[in-house]
Amino acid sequence: MSKPLWQWSACDLAAALRRKELSCVEVVEAACARLHEANPALNAVTVDLTDDALAQAKTADQIAASGVALGPLHGVPITIKENVDVKGQATPNGVKAFENLIAPDDSPITRHLKEAGAIVIGRTNTPEFSFRAFTDNPLRGLTKNPWDDGITCGGSSGGAGASLAAGIGAIAHGNDIGGSLRIPAYCNGIATIKPTLGRVPAYNPSAPEERPPLMQIMSVQGPITREIRDARLALRVMAQGDAHDPWWVPAPLEGPPPPEPIRVAKTCNAFGFPLHPAVSDAIDTAARHLEDAGYAVEEVDPPNVEEVLDLWRDLIFTEMHVMMGKLIDEYAGEDMKKVVDAYYRWATVRDHEGYMRGLADRTRLLRQWTLFLEQYPLVLCPASLQPPFPVNADLDGDDGARKVFEALTYISSMNLLGLPASIVPVLMNDGLPIGVQLVGPRYREDLCLNAAQAIEARAGLLVEQLWARD
Repeated sequence: MSKPLWQWSACDLAAALRRKELSCVEVVEAACARLHEANPALNAVTVDLTDDALAQAKTADQIAASGVALGPLHGVPITIKENVDVKGQATPNGVKAFENLIAPDDSPITRHLKEAGAIVIGRTNTPEFSFRAFTDNPLRGLTKNPWDDGITCGGSSGGAGASLAAGIGAIAHGNDIGGSLRIPAYCNGIATIKPTLGRVPAYNPSAPEERPPLMQIMSVQGPITREIRDARLALRVMAQGDAHDPWWVPAPLEGPPPPEPIRVAKTCNAFGFPLHPAVSDAIDTAARHLEDAGYAVEEVDPPNVEEVLDLWRDLIFTEMHVMMGKLIDEYAGEDMKKVVDAYYRWATVRDHEGYMRGLADRTRLLRQWTLFLEQYPLVLCPASLQPPFPVNADLDGDDGARKVFEALTYISSMNLLGLPASIVPVLMNDGLPIGVQLVGPRYREDLCLNAAQAIEARAGLLVEQLWARD
């Protein structure tokens, strides 16, 4: 290939390394050089692990020369978000008071990536407590979007998304409780898959206590990548089991094919919220790409999206108020407190009975969706009702915070339901990428990825337009 190594896909790098057409050292050197070139303008990678990565690359070349079987990511450079444990490193989660919280061991996802041969070249930025759609905090500062530094890179995996789009590493780790994989993928013009609850094991040895119930069943770990095929490869590595996570499910990564043509429910219902024309154009364009690939696309609204979003909002902020209120009061910066207070004024913090009834209602809503997905195995819907927002738009009073989360209606609602969802870029609008979301049945990430790959094959890799500016 004539393009520089930092632009290669993870799949192509892994294949070339297995064939010994490349050395791990030259791949990691190229990745680290790109980190040093691109990151100063972005502040996406907060911990530079170049020295360790180069030492690991030398060892990886020795392993490859020995003739032993290599892992699927042998020698591939990656990044890991600063809210997941890496043994011997801090897990500050964007909070200044936690900057010396040293992980006693690797999280399962870190261990699985390392065991597959991946080489960690850096840690990526996240907002405080990983709980904003914007990546800024008093410890590490603001992460900028490589497309436009006046536009958010998203959150909470904003450092992962910005670094990946800029060509730093081939796979970025992230996680998602209300859109934290999908919002950065959308804002940075790249791809992701939010797995089903239980697909990828999650556990932080440094955590002082367990999270509340809904946060446990809504939060998932996953990859951000530049190409859908890389997301598929990374998911396969991440999804291996670990007994530390009792939610993990040994479900197959490929399910039985649905009857053909696969029916897709296309929706752009904005529920009275503002809908940008570029978003509806992206949905229409993605629908045409799917039809060209043999899918049967119909305009159909899935059930009770607004009710799902309202319930997500009320329950998560009830848990946050009860379980994290004192932590936020004591350790959060003023911007974080301002946003959280706006959320509390928008949400209904429920009493004990209201919380229990809300958890019960989740089952009813998920049942409606599972029945719907029997008829339409895929839902094509907006990632956001608006293009990526200006930096820190959620700090623009209560109205600013509310506008952001209304725009993310189809993102956060999928966390309450625990359904898999992929993001794929589709078109450009005023110099910024616009993507769409594809939602599938539980444990059918393969259906989401297949459809996203069909769109990507026709839309192209929009991130190449970013690189062409260099």
